[in-house]
Amino acid sequence: MSNVLAVVLAAYVFGSVPTALILSHLMGRGDIRLLGDGNMGARNATHVLGWGAGAVVAGVDFSKGALAVAAARQVDSIPWLQLAAGFAAVLGHDFPVWVGFRGGQGMATSLGGLSLLMPEATLWGVAALAAAYLVTRNFDLSAGIGLGLLVLLEWQAGAPTAWVAYAGSLFVMIAIKKWLDLPRRRALMHSATRRA
Repeated sequence: MSNVLAVVLAAYVFGSVPTALILSHLMGRGDIRLLGDGNMGARNATHVLGWGAGAVVAGVDFSKGALAVAAARQVDSIPWLQLAAGFAAVLGHDFPVWVGFRGGQGMATSLGGLSLLMPEATLWGVAALAAAYLVTRNFDLSAGIGLGLLVLLEWQAGAPTAWVAYAGSLFVMIAIKKWLDLPRRRALMHSATRRA
C-alpha cells in the first residue's frame, strides 16, 4: 500500500513541475502566467515564447502523464493504479504545489497518460484534433472534438467502464480548469487593452 501511495504522490509532484514557467524565466520573459492568455501550457508558450519553446513545453508536459503511467505499471499491474497515477500527474500540472497551485489546463499531460493507457484511441483523437484545427482554427473546439472521439472509440471498443470514465473525466477536468482560469484571462485581456 505504501508503494501505491508513493507512486500517486510522485506522479503529482512530477506533474507539478512548471515547465512553461521555468522556460519563460530562463528566456528572460518572467512569469508566463502574466503573459498571453495567462495559461501555463504549450499553446501559450508557443504564442509568447515561440514554436521551439512551445514544442519543449509540450514534450515535457506530455512526458509527465506518460511517465506517471509507466511508473505505476512498474510498481503494480493493477489497472486502477495506472489511472490514479495519470490523473495525479494532470492534477499536479493544473494545480502545481511549487507555484501556488496556479498551473495549466492539462491537455498535453492528459494525452501523455492516455497514449499509454489507450494508444490507438489517443492516436485517432489527436488526428481528429489536428484535422479540426486546420479547418476551424479554434483550438478549444478542436480539442473537444478530439477528446470526444477518443472517449467514443474506447466506449465502442468495449473498454472497461472505469477506463472510459477516466478518459471522460480528463475531458471534463480540462473544461473545468478552463472555466476556473476565465477571471484571470479576462483580467489579462483587460490589462492589455488598457496598455494599448
